[in-house]
Amino acid sequence: MAKLLLTPENQIQRLNIVLNNVKSLQELDTDVLTNVSIPDTWSIIEVLAHLNIAYGPYRNQLDEVIPKMTDSNEEQKPFRARPWQKMIIEMQRPKGTRRKWKMKTMKRFEPLLDRKNIIGKEKVKEIFREFFELHGHLKDSILKSRNKDVSKIKITSGIGPIVKFYPPESFEFLLCHLERHMVQIDEILNQQKVLTQ
Repeated sequence: MAKLLLTPENQIQRLNIVLNNVKSLQELDTDVLTNVSIPDTWSIIEVLAHLNIAYGPYRNQLDEVIPKMTDSNEEQKPFRARPWQKMIIEMQRPKGTRRKWKMKTMKRFEPLLDRKNIIGKEKVKEIFREFFELHGHLKDSILKSRNKDVSKIKITSGIGPIVKFYPPESFEFLLCHLERHMVQIDEILNQQKVLTQ
């Protein structure tokens, strides 16, 4: 099995790409962001709301564990993900412009937006604001962990205690999850283009 080597530089670079992509989504009309073109799928704003919910279990844990990490006296080397964690991470990682491993979202991570009532501009702005706040926190956490010993403290995944990550593994899981849903957003936009032609 090939190694999965994780570096904060690579993770920050990929997170910046996601943040820039989401920033460009803010320019879209509220109708485009809230449109559900195919039954049983999410709108773009629902995808972002899901990403906000999914980050929740990590935020407090990261705030708790990062200050407890000891400074590393060695130059930071790439962190090697463990086999079980690597498998969980790779299930999230999109393959190019495709989401492999289509999976049902756990109930607790579903966006709870009321589709019967029109989702207005204020709600859309709030979801974007929360997205940038939470994922700014992720970026800050990656940066803070750079010169720390990241191999002593584990984080329980959002899936539950069946999967525990060292911080670099949790960052990678979260990034792959973000990238997966960016592919989903592209799919939604492409579907909307097809329907309006």
